[in-house]
Amino acid sequence: MTNGVIALDDLDRAILRTLSEDGAVNAGELGRRLGLSQPAAWRRVRRLEEAGVLAGRRVDVDRAALGFGVTVFLGVKLATKGRVSLEDFERAVVAIPEVQVVQHVLGLFDYRLRVVARDIADFERVLRRRIMTLPGVGQVEANVLLTEERRPGPIG
Repeated sequence: MTNGVIALDDLDRAILRTLSEDGAVNAGELGRRLGLSQPAAWRRVRRLEEAGVLAGRRVDVDRAALGFGVTVFLGVKLATKGRVSLEDFERAVVAIPEVQVVQHVLGLFDYRLRVVARDIADFERVLRRRIMTLPGVGQVEANVLLTEERRPGPIG
């Protein structure tokens, strides 16, 4: 590790690519795919976890299969800014189950939210009754997700 960044070799990168495509792969299968023994694969994965490079494994839930067919990204600009208003907004917005992601951002808006809903009418209900009534909300801009392609990030 140099300057807080772990040095990755080609095998580490191959492990990261494999796990980013299928996080459920166990060390035995990972080893078979990459020509390593199960203990060697396990040691490398453990090293990547301890270094913080692997921060967990997630399940990819198909929201549409659960009846949530609409995803909307909201830009939210607060009417008033200050530590108290930011904390009040954040505390209230994370309590809304339809809000999947809350990002505090720099730019035109103060927050970017990922909101899921069953359909546009359901989204309108969430927007009017839950989001627009949050503390400090000023301006809101909505962008409806049409398609999404997920790709793993760069693996140094």
